[in-house]
Amino acid sequence: MLIAENTVAHFHYVLKTPEGEVLESSREAEPMAYLHGSGGIIPGLEEEMVGKTAGDRFETTIPPEKAYGEHDPERVQQVPMAAFQGVDKVEPGMMFRASTDQGDIPVMISAVEGDTVTVDANHQMAGQTLVFDIEITEVREATPQEIEHGHTHADGHDH
Repeated sequence: MLIAENTVAHFHYVLKTPEGEVLESSREAEPMAYLHGSGGIIPGLEEEMVGKTAGDRFETTIPPEKAYGEHDPERVQQVPMAAFQGVDKVEPGMMFRASTDQGDIPVMISAVEGDTVTVDANHQMAGQTLVFDIEITEVREATPQEIEHGHTHADGHDH
């Protein structure tokens, strides 16, 4: 069976920088599963998966615009330390959820200078070209429930 709309694909991946530095890997865990066409993986990788089948291995390079987007300077803001009431120590690298007009979004602290905290709402991999080493382990038809819910129930997840 080929990966196409409304199929569930299981795959192992190694995510690297173009220089070969490994950022993430599923090789020591269970394969990742996603419902093709639901937006469960980055767009560029989903495009590359089309037509592949169990046993296929390939490497692909995904540019930022088809991954996590370009780094947007407007998503970096300075806020007063007072916004972090109840937090003992605010340090670069810490992650928080910020309430916005569009709902809660994850932000990372990128700098702390006196009473000013710089928060970055860009994805941590925004602006990066990503290299994936992929091995497809299984492809199957999605169940009607998975299609209705917009995600796979491969991990035993049920509603």
